[in-house]
Amino acid sequence: MTASDVRDWDPGDGRLSTPSTTRPPAWSADLPPHPTTALPPLPSDRGSAAPDLFEVVEHFREGLVVCDATGVVRHVSPVAERLLPGVTPGELLSAAGVPGLSDGNTGGFSYRGRRLTARQVPLSGGRCCWYVEDVTDSIGRADALLAERARSAFLAVVGDKLGNPLHPDRAAAAVVRLAVPTLAEVAVLVLAPRAGRARWWRASHADDETPMVHSGALAAGDLPAAVADGLTGIEPHAVDWLVEQAVDAGLLPGLASGSAARVVPLPGRDAPVGVLLVARRATGWYDEADVELIRAFAARAGAALTTALLYRDQAEVADTLQASLLPVEPAEAAGVQWGTAYRPAQAGLRIGGDFYGSHRLADGGSVFFLGDVSGKGVEAAVLTGQLRQCLQALHRLESHPGRLLRLLNDALLETTQAHGQGRFATIVLGVARPQRDGGLTLTLAGGGHLPPLVLRASGEVESVPLRGMLIGVVPDPRVGEVTVRLAPGETCLLYSDGVTEARGGRRGDEQFGTERLVTALSGCQRMPVPALAERVEQVTCDWLARGDHDDIAVLALRATGPSGRGSRHLHSVPAPAGPDQQEEIDA
Repeated sequence: MTASDVRDWDPGDGRLSTPSTTRPPAWSADLPPHPTTALPPLPSDRGSAAPDLFEVVEHFREGLVVCDATGVVRHVSPVAERLLPGVTPGELLSAAGVPGLSDGNTGGFSYRGRRLTARQVPLSGGRCCWYVEDVTDSIGRADALLAERARSAFLAVVGDKLGNPLHPDRAAAAVVRLAVPTLAEVAVLVLAPRAGRARWWRASHADDETPMVHSGALAAGDLPAAVADGLTGIEPHAVDWLVEQAVDAGLLPGLASGSAARVVPLPGRDAPVGVLLVARRATGWYDEADVELIRAFAARAGAALTTALLYRDQAEVADTLQASLLPVEPAEAAGVQWGTAYRPAQAGLRIGGDFYGSHRLADGGSVFFLGDVSGKGVEAAVLTGQLRQCLQALHRLESHPGRLLRLLNDALLETTQAHGQGRFATIVLGVARPQRDGGLTLTLAGGGHLPPLVLRASGEVESVPLRGMLIGVVPDPRVGEVTVRLAPGETCLLYSDGVTEARGGRRGDEQFGTERLVTALSGCQRMPVPALAERVEQVTCDWLARGDHDDIAVLALRATGPSGRGSRHLHSVPAPAGPDQQEEIDA
């Protein structure tokens, strides 16, 4: 298009119109016509010299190599001279030894430490032009981006996998398994010593197989020096001798001495929770990017292990405390056979507000008790622990049930008032003394608890008329006292309200009640006492049908007779129709 092509065609909006385009007039028909004045001619450019073609291409980003029809180089641009110093004008291009230009692999090739791409464009007369570009920097940036994405993806997987294990052993095994093969061919995790022993886990890379994890322990004094330094928070820099020391300690068996290895501490709360030892063959030394990735991995592994160890420590404390708050089995006593059953309301805690136990007296008798404190769960269990400790101390000072119960009331009042708690308890406390005929004399004191039941030798069940006030409410409560005589083979049963107030049945809201408990006990006089206590628990749970319930506690004691032993026979549970269907089965 020349200047004459657009002369007299100026739409006024900055755009040029071609002569072939038909445009409507830009003025209104009601206005006077616009004067058509010819524009001055454009100056002619024929006098200036045309620019040299090669002068123009010298500034291209790509280098140009022009060859004639015989493959002889006729022109090399300055950029091509810098990228392909072996290409010389006047010589065959194939003689230059450039891989991408001689073998036709133009997609990408390496030449003298640079990454190049080349494309061939045919010209007239059988000639051709090669366009060569240096893509070293762009490929380096792309590789760095891909490597960073791979590292981020790896660390994301590590964070996801290590977020679940709360057991130190499983967490440690997961750490070494995740480290192989991304970080190492062999990965070893050494935890900080505990009780003079340091536990370790090792994972080794196997082709197309899941890394195998092995574990063991070393004495703290046998750890390699670099590992011991890492446990203090120091990351060793001189690691030439690390592989030899680790092999001697048994941490890296079978690894060649020329292998590359690094030791990185695993950060913990106050001190490193352990160290991570990674090693691979000498063909893959650890560069700075690898070390940074190992450190990032170690930070996540340290956090996971710290959490797992903290959970383990808290679980051990909780288990120890729970064990101290669980009801203790009654102490063996002459002429008495004990049976117990216990089911807390919250099965996950294993503790609750019901308690029982016994203590031997110096005169051969036994103090026994079963009680229930207000509330459920941990707070109730703590109060039961305090009451059991009080009874353990007070029974050495007072063995009379009524007076002992009043002393316990004073201690509970003092404890609850000191802590600002309005807690109380119900309890049945008794003293069992064996008789010459093998029977037992029970002196019982009641503190607002359900009355005991007595299973006679005939299979009948009697309720003991025992009353009393709650413990821990008033300074001088009314305490009920009663004496019960057990003949040999007869049983006294103490139970908590979790038995009689268990709700179930057809509609799920009916209480189990005392009558059903009496029915369940009737005719079971020949059943061993431990089985009898478990039967009470079982029939109660069957009534509940997996519904919510209060704490359930049962304490049974039987006069064993002159032999001092319980029955050696197992007997079937009688059917509800009556004791006529009872069968005796020898053990």
